[in-house]
Amino acid sequence: MNSENNGITSIAGLLFDAADSWPQKPAITFLGKTQTWLETKNRCHAAATLLVRAGVRRGDRVAYLGLNSNVCFESYFAPALIAAILVPINYRLSVREMIECVEDCAPSVLLVDEHFIEQAGQLRDACKSLQTIISFGGPRCPNGMVSYEDELYEVISEEKYCELRPSKNDESVVMFYTGGTTGRSKGVVLSNINCACNTTCSIPLYRMEKHWNFLIVGPLFHLAAGSRVFSSTALGGHAVILPKFDVGQLLEAIDDYSINSATLVPTMYQMILDYPKLGKFNLSSLKMLASGAAPLSLALLGRIVEAFPEIEFFQTYGMTEASPILTSLDSKYHVLKGPNSNKLGSVGRAVKHVDLIIADENDEALPPETTGQILARGPNIMKEYWQMPELTEEALKGGWYHTGDAGYLDDEGFLFLEGRVKDMIVSGGENVYPIEIENVLENHPAIYQCAVIGIPHETWGEAVHAVVILKERTNVTQGELITFCKNQIAGYKCPVSVSFRKEPMPLSPINKILKTELRKPFWEGRSSSIV
Repeated sequence: MNSENNGITSIAGLLFDAADSWPQKPAITFLGKTQTWLETKNRCHAAATLLVRAGVRRGDRVAYLGLNSNVCFESYFAPALIAAILVPINYRLSVREMIECVEDCAPSVLLVDEHFIEQAGQLRDACKSLQTIISFGGPRCPNGMVSYEDELYEVISEEKYCELRPSKNDESVVMFYTGGTTGRSKGVVLSNINCACNTTCSIPLYRMEKHWNFLIVGPLFHLAAGSRVFSSTALGGHAVILPKFDVGQLLEAIDDYSINSATLVPTMYQMILDYPKLGKFNLSSLKMLASGAAPLSLALLGRIVEAFPEIEFFQTYGMTEASPILTSLDSKYHVLKGPNSNKLGSVGRAVKHVDLIIADENDEALPPETTGQILARGPNIMKEYWQMPELTEEALKGGWYHTGDAGYLDDEGFLFLEGRVKDMIVSGGENVYPIEIENVLENHPAIYQCAVIGIPHETWGEAVHAVVILKERTNVTQGELITFCKNQIAGYKCPVSVSFRKEPMPLSPINKILKTELRKPFWEGRSSSIV
């Protein structure tokens, strides 16, 4: 295991190196407007000054709620310049869930774009820690909020910058909330070293080059997209940012800006390949594509390889807690014929700074071709779950991160995933934990017992399905239950279908519902493995 970071000790250092080395090179393009690396550095310094004026101090959290934007890119750096911690909030959450996250991390400042002003107001009313809301993107700043662009203009024009004291090494730099198996979201805290490890690993891994044009289209409240902010900066690249995923806009951006690289989730690839006007766009600039965050079926992989035969294609396996990459399947194995094609069902080998084993229930390493839980360790593994010491200790027991995923290694060290130890559902690149939906459904007056499982879905990979037993002399429809959920949790977590069961749930010897038995009718005749 190699833990070297090529001298990188802080995320702030990446930004200042880019501005010093390539001041006039394009850094970011958003909504047709381009800013250079020098401009980006100055804007980040000014944003840090704005945070200091708002009372943010070392170790404080700064929340961000909004679509992808140049400001979101800048927010990956601005808090770090004063040793504060960025907390991107998933804008797809319900307001109740957003409140839970904000109350947990207790930021004093929230940056919000024009699309979520109403939610920001509700957060301010509900969360005592929020003292300042900084807004951007709209034609005018709402009452009671601070204008991001107006304040930045003042700081930059008058050169009234604050003194910078960036976080370094193992100090925390960013926190991502990920769904909780206990029903409560977990704040995954990552350090400068965690992010630097992933950055210095991914550049040679994907064979990226200086000044590439990167397309950032995945939501930046996920690290899968967020990690590209750091690698683009390290290379003095040009990040073309889309507010959110739209097939036509994505293809147009590739054509217009000669995009060299994009990292997408399987659902996006399927929509691109199914897009009727795909052939009208010039995609010849593309050099590298990567897939992550969700399972990639062999059928879809075959379509991708056939559609983009000249482009290097990579698959990665990981999670937020690993910053996020653990393994990668190189492009040379993405072939449909020949000796390398037998690795297509794999997610590749562990990257160079990661030790990875397959373990039994006692955390003892298992031999090749034996299925067990995937354990990993390395300088990329998270610092902690925010304010969850017991859960942190359990996850990092014995110095290994316990992924909760099941798999096996072949004789050459290639990892094959066999499913999930936990019952997490991956739908369209989003992690969905059944207990969150079950907790909501069990509050419905008509429900006696329920279980939530993942079932096959052609577009999303997996879809959320609820199996329900009703109380005697009650009645409720599938649509009513789905609407009941949508009023309380994010739409992507809600069931898309419900089955009503008359017989008792299948139970284990310790009276746990056997979800494997509930899944069988839906997965019969097809593999439910993650490939």
